[in-house]
Amino acid sequence: MKYMYKSCFALFTLVAFFSLSAQAQKYRTTIGARIGRNDFGITGQQKIYKQTTLEAIGLVSGREVSATGLIEQHFPVLGQGFNVYLGAGAHVGHLKDHGGFYGGDLLGGAELKLPIVPIVLSLDLKPAFHVNHEEWGTINGALSIRYILVKEKKERKKLFGIINRNQDDRRDRERRKKKDDRSGGWFRKKEKEEVKKPDSWFKRLKDKI
Repeated sequence: MKYMYKSCFALFTLVAFFSLSAQAQKYRTTIGARIGRNDFGITGQQKIYKQTTLEAIGLVSGREVSATGLIEQHFPVLGQGFNVYLGAGAHVGHLKDHGGFYGGDLLGGAELKLPIVPIVLSLDLKPAFHVNHEEWGTINGALSIRYILVKEKKERKKLFGIINRNQDDRRDRERRKKKDDRSGGWFRKKEKEEVKKPDSWFKRLKDKI
């Protein structure tokens, strides 16, 4: 198992290095598997703010089952594709021959969005502090492989930015044209009134004569 973690870490670092030039897509929702040294389970993440996610973890081991909820803050390191994160949360579970337990959790890890494919890999350490458990605390490491269910919308750049600017320019021209038409109508109205005034004055003078 120790060699497996070393191999995973080496692969993780290698992929991160070669993905520097790739434009990784951001994500909003992921779900997948979490593989630990003594346990296995599922994990899901939901982005709730720019760099903040919620994560739910369900784990099964030889003697216990548990569910954990975490809030995590991500810090980009190599663009959008590779980042480190810190988190905290709580858990509840059931221990064989001992009953229910609960406690708090901390989390620290690194996360990589693979280029091209919608897969996110992460390695983390999760210290846990237990109440009503045979052990007061544990530190578990795990590899998570998650599939991106919902992608983050891409920002429009380059060609799309040019199109957007052209559309904005066209709208600006239309607004200016409407404003000029309204202004021109007001001036034309004033000109008609000024033209009518002399005619009305001559007409009144003629009537008097």
